[in-house]
Amino acid sequence: MTDYSELKGFLEQLIALDCSKCVMEIDDLQAMIAENEALRNQADNDRERRRSSQAQGIEKAKAEGKYQGRPVNEDLHKRVKELLAAGLGVRPTARHAKCSTTTVLKIRREFCKEASHV
Repeated sequence: MTDYSELKGFLEQLIALDCSKCVMEIDDLQAMIAENEALRNQADNDRERRRSSQAQGIEKAKAEGKYQGRPVNEDLHKRVKELLAAGLGVRPTARHAKCSTTTVLKIRREFCKEASHV
């Protein structure tokens, strides 16, 4: 599929030419744009429907006690906490623990909460 902005730019160029031959091409382009927008809307609606269904399923499973989410990797958490306690920064800790910086930040946030409660 062609990018919408490219089609729109081409359409504007054709309109600027103001020729009778271009009328058919303009109509074709307008139809292509309309079809592209319809397909995009259909995909958006389908994606939203799937997300909603998944959220409902998870909510129902949690209520029944069947869904607890992904289990915590205790070894990784312990290693990250040790590296952070040793004074390493987020990136070096992630590199040594072989995880993402986002994971290190999440564990650090939990680690700080635990330390403040003690």
